[in-house]
Amino acid sequence: MPTAAPMRLFGFPLHVGSGFWLFMALIAFINSDALGMGGAIVFAGLIAAFTLVHELGHAFAARATGARAEISLAFMMGYASFTPTRKLSRWEHVGISFAGPATQIVLGIAVYAALGGPWPLHDLTNAQFAALWAGPIIGLFNLLPVLPFDGGNILEQAIGAVFPRHARRIMLWFSAAVSVAGLVVVATNPRLAGFVIFIILPLLTVAQMAFGGRAQANNATGQEAFARAEALAWATGDVSTFTRGHVPSPWFRAHQQLHHGQPEVARQVLLADFATRAPVNWWPPDAASKADLQALIDVLPRPLPHGSLFSDFVLSGILLRLGDYETAAHYAAEAYSPTRPAMFAVHVARAAAALGDNATAAAWLRTAATTAPAESLQVAIAAAPEFGAMRNDPTFAQALTP
Repeated sequence: MPTAAPMRLFGFPLHVGSGFWLFMALIAFINSDALGMGGAIVFAGLIAAFTLVHELGHAFAARATGARAEISLAFMMGYASFTPTRKLSRWEHVGISFAGPATQIVLGIAVYAALGGPWPLHDLTNAQFAALWAGPIIGLFNLLPVLPFDGGNILEQAIGAVFPRHARRIMLWFSAAVSVAGLVVVATNPRLAGFVIFIILPLLTVAQMAFGGRAQANNATGQEAFARAEALAWATGDVSTFTRGHVPSPWFRAHQQLHHGQPEVARQVLLADFATRAPVNWWPPDAASKADLQALIDVLPRPLPHGSLFSDFVLSGILLRLGDYETAAHYAAEAYSPTRPAMFAVHVARAAAALGDNATAAAWLRTAATTAPAESLQVAIAAAPEFGAMRNDPTFAQALTP
């Protein structure tokens, strides 16, 4: 399938899953009897719009701290993930969490007022009712102090100031208790039956985080923490946030040696990584500046070394980032030959596209498409700016069809 250019909104990558539209259709269907089909569609549309507004609030607040943010919209939820470039204070975390519902509430009230919504509330039109619910009411609901809502994240930061090692566990148990209590109240009061979905959501999420989904959640959280620790090391030199089993990248350790006037030691640190066959326990130097990376490339011997697939892949990616496309193309092609990993073929294609050789880029993309999972390949290509000029070329779409 051809890969479209990555969707961006105000500079933020935006991922919209099919489950998001399915949930909006479900909301419209559920409310069609009460609001009529037209009113239900307006209701679902406003919930979709305010969900995006909510996540933009988080994303802009994260960007204000220097973090890189992106937005994802999925079934029953949206979320803004971010990678800080420095260690954030608890107040900054609170600000990011609060910004989403605050933006939703303020804009929701503005839309409600623009629609002529009365105060106090009475005789609302379908549009006024939809604006009131999709904006301020759901925004306020999101401030409930239970996970996974923003209010729960805010409360977790407050608990973390007193019990830094146990804040998450405390919040999971507290959220589960509050959710169960809410479910009992809703189940015993027929007038509140419509709120059951808002009770089940946090209960299921907490259960997944605490029990069945613990390994997966820990892995995802661990990867994010790993990336943040590497970024923080490059930004401040602080390596104290690396968790057990994870270490700063050899590129950061070599950078430290260069900083202390030891270029030969820096070279040996990098060469040792290419020579090792130990499991990978470091994150790529994505947060390093181009100047720092170029200085490290300059200390490597020529021809450039090859070693583990991960180390080769990181080096070819660094060459692409530095704009040394000729070297990147040759290096990635050499790394591709022995075991034919598809991502090296993508790197060769990126370099060729950057050099204006679309035919070679398309050929390497066809090669990658024969072995790479379609979804992984699409993600990799969507994130590569070098393919920008090729996206309207018919050979580009053809190359992605195995």
